[in-house]
Amino acid sequence: MPSLNSRFSVAALLLASVASSLAQTLEHRPPPAQKPPVVTQAASSGDAALAPAPLTLSQGTNLQVELTRHYPMKVNQAVEGRLLHPIYIQGKLAVPENTVLNGTVAVLKPDTKSRWHARLRGDFTPFHAVQIQFNALTLPSGQVAIATSGAENGAPVLHLAPPSHTTPRSLLGRAWNQAKSQMHDRLAYFTAPGRGDRALQLLYHQLPYHPERIEAHTLWSFELTAPVQLPDTPAAAEPPASAAAPIPGKPETWSINASLTAGLSSATAKPGDAVQALVVEPVFDEEKQLVVPQGSVLVGKVSTVKAARSLGRNGKLRFIFQQVRFPQGADRAVQGSLAGATTASQQGLMLDAEGTISPRNQSSAIAPLLLTALAGRALDSDGNLTAGTGVASNGFGFVGRIVGIAAGSRYLAAGIGYYAAALSVYENYLHSGTDVTFARNTRIEIETTPLRAPVLTPGSQ
Repeated sequence: MPSLNSRFSVAALLLASVASSLAQTLEHRPPPAQKPPVVTQAASSGDAALAPAPLTLSQGTNLQVELTRHYPMKVNQAVEGRLLHPIYIQGKLAVPENTVLNGTVAVLKPDTKSRWHARLRGDFTPFHAVQIQFNALTLPSGQVAIATSGAENGAPVLHLAPPSHTTPRSLLGRAWNQAKSQMHDRLAYFTAPGRGDRALQLLYHQLPYHPERIEAHTLWSFELTAPVQLPDTPAAAEPPASAAAPIPGKPETWSINASLTAGLSSATAKPGDAVQALVVEPVFDEEKQLVVPQGSVLVGKVSTVKAARSLGRNGKLRFIFQQVRFPQGADRAVQGSLAGATTASQQGLMLDAEGTISPRNQSSAIAPLLLTALAGRALDSDGNLTAGTGVASNGFGFVGRIVGIAAGSRYLAAGIGYYAAALSVYENYLHSGTDVTFARNTRIEIETTPLRAPVLTPGSQ
C-alpha cells in the first residue's frame, strides 16, 4: 500500500499540470482579423432600385413659350419668354409653369403676304417672318442647355373659353350681343392698359416705312431635338385634383389637358374625320386616385364643320371625343367636348357653350360709310380746299394726305378717299371669310364624362 507521502506527491503533480493548462487557456489572445464585407450583386441592384432615376425630357417634347416683352426684329437679338404650360414626366411635375426660357432671333424671312397687304395702304416696310431658337431653360438649380427646332413666327396668345351663360337667344338677340361685343372691343383699344404704345404703333403704320418689332405676349411653339436630362430637384408636389366634384344626380366630369396630335382646319376637315389628342397632364379625382394617366390618347371625330365662303362668311368647326385609350392598352368610353384652348391664332376665335369654334365677326358697317362720306367732302366747293383735301385723302396713310393736299386737286383727293372706302368695303364684306385652324400641338382642355369601367390605381400607371 503506498505511503501517505507518495499520495501527496501524485496529487501535487496533478494540481500543477491542471494549473499550467488553465494558465495557458486563460492567456490573452489577439482578436481575429476582420474580413472586408462582401457586397452581393442582389444588394447592389436593390440599392440602385431605391435611388431615384433622373428625369429626362424626351426628344420631341413640345414646349409653348410666351414672350414677356417687345423685342426689336434683328438677327441674334436675345429674347426671353415664359413656359405657358407645365411639363410632366411619368405623371410627375418636371418643369413648372412660368419657367423662364432664353433664346435668340435666328432667321428673318420675307413675309410676302404682309408686304402686299401693307403696300395697298402705302406702307412699304419690308415685313419679315421671324424664327426664334430657344437654347436655355432656367430651373431653380440653374440653367440647362436645350436643343430645339426653330420656333416659327409667333402670334398673340388666345385663350378660348365658353361663355358663362347658355340661355338660347333669338337671331335679333345674337346680333345685338355681337354688336355689343364689337363695341366693347373697340372701346378697349382706347381704354385698356398700353394705349400709349398702341397709339404710337398706329402712328407708325401711317408712315411709308417704320421699324419692325416682335410683339410681347406672342406664342411660340417648338419641339426638343435632343433629350434633356434635368438636374436633381426636390420631389414635386402631387398634381391637384382635376376631376370636378360630383353633383348629386349628375355624372362625374374630368377636365383633361391635352394637345392635338395633328393639325385641324375647317377648310379641309369633313364630318366624321378622326381627331386625336395626347393627354399631357395626369388627372386625379378628389380622393387622389388616378383616373387618366399622362400619355393616354383621346379619340374622337369632327362633328360639325363649315368651310369659309365668299362675302365674308367665316368657317365653323366642332369636334367631340368618344374614347380614351390608356397606356396599358385598355379603353374607356367617354363623352367629351372642347372646353378651352390656348392657340397662336390671329383669327380672333370664339367658343360657344356647345364647343363650336368660329372666328369673331370683325365686319363693320361704320368704316366704309365714314370713309365714303369723308371722300365726298373734297368735292364740296363751298368748303376750304386745304381742309377738304386733307380730310378726304384717307388712302395710303400720310403719303396720301400729303399728296392730296400738295396737289390742290379736289378730284385727286376724292379719288384717294374713295379708294380707301372701296378697300374697306372689300375687306368687310366681299373677301372670303376666315377658316378655323388649329396647328399641331395646340393645347386644348376637354370636359369629359366617363361612361363605364372603374378608375385606375396610381401603381398601375
